[in-house]
Amino acid sequence: MCDVAFQMLLDLCLNTDFTPPRFTRTPVDQTGVSGGVASFICQATGDPRPKIVWNKKGKKVSNQRFEVIEFDDGSGSVLRIQPLRTPRDEAIYECVASNNVGEISVSTRLTVLRGK
Repeated sequence: MCDVAFQMLLDLCLNTDFTPPRFTRTPVDQTGVSGGVASFICQATGDPRPKIVWNKKGKKVSNQRFEVIEFDDGSGSVLRIQPLRTPRDEAIYECVASNNVGEISVSTRLTVLRGK
């Protein structure tokens, strides 16, 4: 029994079919108006399927106005910010895709203009 379990673990560790994350869609810089909405899309592929996390200033986004909407197939997500506030939402946002094989990130800028 132990030999079989060890062999399965060894096969898993030596499996070269695993691939690091690779972006298939990256977020683009946006300019929004205070009180409006901004949405960023990020999608990645890899094996195992990468997990997508959104950061603002190096920390995972967490606020009632920040909504992360996962794609049904788990390949990516949308970061939606509503309502936009200036200057607090104006920042560099980062999409991080990671799996057991690696981690990649891409940054995007949000500029928020004052409403009239």
